[in-house]
Amino acid sequence: MDLGIRGKKAIVCAASKGLGRACAISLAREGVDLVITARGAEALEATASEIRAKYQVNVTTVVGDISTEEGRAAALAACPAPDILVNNCGGPPPGDFRDWQREDWIKAIDSNMLTPIFLIKSVVDGMIGRKFGRIVNITSASVKSPIPHLGMSNGARAGLTGFVAGLARQVAKHNVTINGLLPGPFNTDRIRNSSLAMAVKAGKTMEEALADMGKNNPAGRIGDPAEFGEACAFLCGAQAGFIVGQNLVMDGGNFNSSMG
Repeated sequence: MDLGIRGKKAIVCAASKGLGRACAISLAREGVDLVITARGAEALEATASEIRAKYQVNVTTVVGDISTEEGRAAALAACPAPDILVNNCGGPPPGDFRDWQREDWIKAIDSNMLTPIFLIKSVVDGMIGRKFGRIVNITSASVKSPIPHLGMSNGARAGLTGFVAGLARQVAKHNVTINGLLPGPFNTDRIRNSSLAMAVKAGKTMEEALADMGKNNPAGRIGDPAEFGEACAFLCGAQAGFIVGQNLVMDGGNFNSSMG
């Protein structure tokens, strides 16, 4: 299926690894020119080189922290008029809310709520003027099913989701859509690092820990980031203009509900 976005321009945040990288690859396959951001230069350049070698698209790298004003300004300077924006930023640490101070909360809200909002603010009017825009916010399945030890993530991402629910319905008539992709367990560095800690504690290998995690999922496995990237690309497609303000949970069926 041709998604009808060849030649469009996209900013994909935190795209050197994991789910952001998968989204960038899927968009590149559709012929989208990319600006990809991340804090680590080496991994970011490696991802860019891989994409350039495989797909005939332009890839510009911007090294920086997207949760800062400087990081956002650099990304927007490289692509001031994107047709597609994929918001992505690492989540705050787990823990007990009793241990978190105001500074911890502010950092979480800055990264996982305000950063996407500020980026949307910077690009949405241009999208409206061009009568095309696709914005995908990578949040978390915890938006619909809170994870007790991820309280800061639950709160900050839910705040973003609430804001977008209203805005998405204001801009949809201009062929600008804003939707959320809510990942559950995917085979990324983040989950592998957390699984490694669990595996060591239980006397198992990391692969055994990942397999155990998959056994507890209705799909019988954890997700492949490429699956996530394909879903993102579809939401960015020209044919997805009637999908507005939705939050697609991708967790292998772990969220148990008859009403999405």
